[in-house]
Amino acid sequence: MSPPREAAMTASAGKRGRRVLIVVENLPVPFDRRVWQEATTLVAAGYQVTIICPATRDWPKRFEIIDGIHIYRHPLAHEADGALGYALEYGAALFWEWVLAVKIAFGRGFDIFHACNPPDLIFLVGMFFKLFGKKFVFDHHDINPELYEAKFGKRDFFWKLMVWAEWLTFKLADISIATNESYKRIAIERGGMDPDRVFVVRSGPKLDRLKILPPDPSLKRGRDYLVGYVGVMGKQEGIDLLLESVRILVHERGRADIQFGIVGGGTSLEEMKELAKTLGVADYVTFTGRVSDAELLAVLNTADVCVNPDIANPMNDASTMNKIMEYMALGKPIVQFDLMEGRVSAKEASLYAAKNDPADMASKIVELLADPERRKAMGEFGRARVENELEWKYEAPKLIDAYASLYRD
Repeated sequence: MSPPREAAMTASAGKRGRRVLIVVENLPVPFDRRVWQEATTLVAAGYQVTIICPATRDWPKRFEIIDGIHIYRHPLAHEADGALGYALEYGAALFWEWVLAVKIAFGRGFDIFHACNPPDLIFLVGMFFKLFGKKFVFDHHDINPELYEAKFGKRDFFWKLMVWAEWLTFKLADISIATNESYKRIAIERGGMDPDRVFVVRSGPKLDRLKILPPDPSLKRGRDYLVGYVGVMGKQEGIDLLLESVRILVHERGRADIQFGIVGGGTSLEEMKELAKTLGVADYVTFTGRVSDAELLAVLNTADVCVNPDIANPMNDASTMNKIMEYMALGKPIVQFDLMEGRVSAKEASLYAAKNDPADMASKIVELLADPERRKAMGEFGRARVENELEWKYEAPKLIDAYASLYRD
């Protein structure tokens, strides 16, 4: 082979697969932290990245370029609640994902179709482009059959559809990216994937965003302590159990010195506000709704203890919760229900209440509030674990390695 031809082929091979289309339906970017970190990491590694995601009130622009990443946002029918609502939402999203993917294919182009669940239906768009030689990457954020069962408490026809859609997604995938070892086992055992094609890339926090700042005493509303929570207001998040813990603390144990700051939005937000009133604890709970990073950091930096009341069920037991690592990044001691992956993430940075037991969660919160030295030691342990093991900079090379595997001979 002549040197010019060899050089040309080498250059061509070097450019293979450098254009990526990421499709995420659950949240807009850059609000979706995991997807944004993946996208910026790929750009830094020389990839050209385009994203399709939903438009929301906070992120309404249908198209914009941020940090060199082209973002196309589509209308979101509504924030679903119920099986029919989800079907309508997903159907509309799939339509827009298809329209925008075709537009991008004939414009900027892409070589790799990177699908982020939920739902496990995005493969319906991806499989069309695979017919034309595109690679398909499945970024496994949630185990949807377990999520459906957690939300609706049954294994019906729709649950079976979830299992089937998940299996088809794994079958179509050239590689799967798992958020932890539990998800990797699901990809191998339930999805039938070759272990060599499943890559664990955890959702590590970035410390340049999660900055330790001085507390804001006004957030305690005149009380001695603040307990912080950040996350989605959904049925499986256990906010009702947390509110029951607040009721126990206030009305059974006489603790009028603790304020709870609950940060986040979702389908159950208004329902949880009403529940707080019903339980007689509304004055002790601040619901912020979805807020800016600055407001979120103000609450968490002020918190004496942070909590994760995620319900103990198969979905949450196998899932890594971003909130846990965000608490650790800010040096906060944690109380959570005893979940397998929760222990893997937090280790000694957390106390573990008996599963789904709000009275024990209340006890663990009081135990930590009474022991500032222990809180300090737990917070330092968590912060060090993020700095030395869990920060995104340790996960970014794993993502790049997963992508490199797509074109290995």
